[in-house]
Amino acid sequence: MDDKPKCSCGVFGIFGAKDAAITTYYGLLALQHRGQEAAGIVALSKNENGKPIFNIHKKLGLVSEIFNDEKLFENFLVGEAAIGHNRYSTTGASDSAKNIQPFTVTYRMGNLAIAHNGNLTNGHKLREELVNEGAIFQTTTDTEVILHLIARSKLTDQVEQIKEALQKIEGAFSIVILTNDKLIGAKDPRGFKPLCIGKLNESFIVTSETCALDINSAEFLAEVDPGTMVIIDNDSLVNQTYRVEKLSNETVSKKHCIFEYIYFSRPDSRIFGNNVDKMRRKLGKVLAQKHPVVDKDGEKVIVISVPDSSNTAAIGFQRQLTKQNIDSRLEIGLIRSHYIGRTFILPGQKAREVGVKIKFNTVKGVLENKTVALIDDSIVRGTTSKQLIKLLREANPKEIHLRISSPPIVSPCYYGMDFPSKEELIAYKFGSNIEEIRDYLDVDSLEYLTIDEMLDAMVDHSRDDFCTACFSGIYPIPVDQDVTKEIYEP
Repeated sequence: MDDKPKCSCGVFGIFGAKDAAITTYYGLLALQHRGQEAAGIVALSKNENGKPIFNIHKKLGLVSEIFNDEKLFENFLVGEAAIGHNRYSTTGASDSAKNIQPFTVTYRMGNLAIAHNGNLTNGHKLREELVNEGAIFQTTTDTEVILHLIARSKLTDQVEQIKEALQKIEGAFSIVILTNDKLIGAKDPRGFKPLCIGKLNESFIVTSETCALDINSAEFLAEVDPGTMVIIDNDSLVNQTYRVEKLSNETVSKKHCIFEYIYFSRPDSRIFGNNVDKMRRKLGKVLAQKHPVVDKDGEKVIVISVPDSSNTAAIGFQRQLTKQNIDSRLEIGLIRSHYIGRTFILPGQKAREVGVKIKFNTVKGVLENKTVALIDDSIVRGTTSKQLIKLLREANPKEIHLRISSPPIVSPCYYGMDFPSKEELIAYKFGSNIEEIRDYLDVDSLEYLTIDEMLDAMVDHSRDDFCTACFSGIYPIPVDQDVTKEIYEP
């Protein structure tokens, strides 16, 4: 049913706050859109002898389902530092409890916990090397590789151990690490995924998106720069500042994941130096400039979105139509159910009959006998889009014109998104022939943004700042083409 790309996770860490785990819980609630398979929290406290200990609670499910007992926070997840993780798997089995983050380890330097957003392109190679050296892995994800690299470092300073490990990995990583006395955040040199720093009273936060700061009434301080590591410790609390160290002196070009602007991040977040809402409206504006919809009889065009991710692009699209003197009106033509439940199952023929109606219904009075401009952010397999168009046809519109605020997806992603294989992608299947895709979806017209048009919408950015591999097939980091979601499965 859900035919959208999946993000690889959300991370949150806080240091120096009373009830740190509760703050982490709220942060994970705000980041729920980044992963709905599982979640976990590690809290740093001390035992009766004053020795630092990690308490961890993690399970499959939504954040609200996993942390639904307040006694968890009163008696177990206590302390003044914590990290948390929302999971959508891109490596390792999705239904395996052993793969739920944060991961923890106790080694010669003490306790260590890690939460990771992204994908390591050399994770498989490093894992094989570590196994050949005698390492024993407990999970099937690439994140555990980082823990082994840290634990096996021969350096004597823990921060330097972590830096050394991060210098060995390649690909996309925005991570938070908790030790006995530090919170560390780090981002890969190309800055694929977002990561920011915030402040809550005297404490510091490192998290994927600013919406996780907002829910806690925390102040946004800065984004973590690509290729840097942020260190927060007790001195940070005293001096009310944090240390920043470069992972290496090598300079590489930024390659932000452009899908963070198109779909993944919440519209109320600020990432890569810009508000997501602003960028999505700009995408809608360019879409209307290059691919407008006009009623053949000179009547009003009804602009609707596929809720909720396309709402802001639809606003930008309709406003630009008006500027172009095209009579149009933004309407709510599709109602989305938010209450079907994460594990909703309706087996067999009935599921095929109900299809997209489980999730959407039309507002027939809005659509009947109207020219409809349907705005969506992307099409992956096209299965849901086809069902959605069929549903809209039942409302008897005059015409349906589908406009997509991104280019056709022709290649899988290896940096932290879970796209299907090439063969499953509708654009690849039809050889990017828009007319054949239009005919398959049964719309009166279909237009995508081109790659150049999409990059034109990225205001305040260089066109070279973004990874567009899923649209172009050009990968900024070499990738082992055998990399798959199940690469670590025996």
